Amino acid sequence: MSNFPGNLKYTNDHEWLEAKGSAWRVGITQFAVDALGDITIVSLPNVGDLVTKGQRFGTIESVKSVSDLYAPVSGKVTAINGDLDGKPELVNSEPYAGGWMIELEPTEASELDELMSPDDYGKHVAAQ
Repeated sequence: MSNFPGNLKYTNDHEWLEAKGSAWRVGITQFAVDALGDITIVSLPNVGDLVTKGQRFGTIESVKSVSDLYAPVSGKVTAINGDLDGKPELVNSEPYAGGWMIELEPTEASELDELMSPDDYGKHVAAQ
């Protein structure tokens, strides 16, 4: 049993994905939030941008460091969370809700099959 929401899929880079119709909402996990500390700035792509699995789509800055955000799957950005411009701390307080980052429509559906289940992700972080 894991401590991660069961309706999500996960990546090795500590991003989560949630199905939202034909799009997928993307954010970072509580594990990543805990490692980063207090989030101060989130830089995201623009709606309409294309992202490639494993490539940087933005950055997240905390009091500790600046980290890249990696696309969990390839696709087109259909929405960004504009609330993070004024309230980046939403990522700290609500990583699986108000702290989401982008929504995208996958262009390679098979990439979704490569993501981890909550239990697999729990084993991944336990090994770190």
